[in-house]
Amino acid sequence: MDEFNLNIDDINDEGIRIDKYLASALPERSRNYYQKAIDNGYVLVNGRQVKSKYQTKIGDEILVSIEPVKEIDIKPEDIPIEILYEDEDVIVVNKPKGMVVHPAPGHYSGTLVNALMFHCKDSLSGINGEIRPGIVHRIDMNTTGSLLVCKNDNAHNSIAAQIKVHSVNRIYKGLVVGNFKEIEGTIDAPIGRNPKDRKKMAVVTDGREAVTHFKILEQYKGISFVEFKLETGRTHQIRVHMSHIGHPLLGDDVYGKPIKNLVGQTLHAETIGFIQPTSKEYVEVKAPLPDYFEKLLEKYRKEIK
Repeated sequence: MDEFNLNIDDINDEGIRIDKYLASALPERSRNYYQKAIDNGYVLVNGRQVKSKYQTKIGDEILVSIEPVKEIDIKPEDIPIEILYEDEDVIVVNKPKGMVVHPAPGHYSGTLVNALMFHCKDSLSGINGEIRPGIVHRIDMNTTGSLLVCKNDNAHNSIAAQIKVHSVNRIYKGLVVGNFKEIEGTIDAPIGRNPKDRKKMAVVTDGREAVTHFKILEQYKGISFVEFKLETGRTHQIRVHMSHIGHPLLGDDVYGKPIKNLVGQTLHAETIGFIQPTSKEYVEVKAPLPDYFEKLLEKYRKEIK
């Protein structure tokens, strides 16, 4: 574990959120990385743990413990992938259910990155490192649909900037438990780590801004077919927000209840729209609903006839 000692002795460094300060003072890691490090107790201010919202003060002594990057050999694998769109800068794939986006403990092979490395050869952006080449955003393992991947660093910077200002158009379809009186609505509730279970996310007062717009497409007996439009893109955002208002995603085994013969949440990233990094033209790509989802819709529609 590498340790860094920082002292706040410049008035220009005072009154800054600790996570933002660290991302500036130690730019080798992202602000998101430091938020996680703070949550896990790897950042001490004057010998005490703080939260990410802590604001720096003159005289603060900050100790940061950072784990060295582990060198892992990620190999290309000839795994079939469905390509929805591709040009010299980006590629949009239709991620299947059960596929992990990038290597992580317990999943160092069979991931989308392994497949992309085989398909794209050396044409993937390197900004997110060797573990996540090309990955500028991600969707959960059991969520299906459109995933945008960057093939060079210029494209990565362009798409990342669009995501940061919430200009990427992301529309999801999902089945949720329960029925609604209203036809549409907006959930504006901050999301952060669940204080009782650090592996889960939750709506928390000191979380990051999270906004989800939803529209009811169809309603069945105790189940609703819903369209979601993301204004922000927090981890597990749709799943957390829907569970928060009492309508968890059907089959969500983390924020709801598992369903027999259904693997994880019924959620599909249908549409992704973005400005092409080179041409500056708007590109919109749609992924068709997977077969399992269509069969569920057919089943519920028959039940209400």
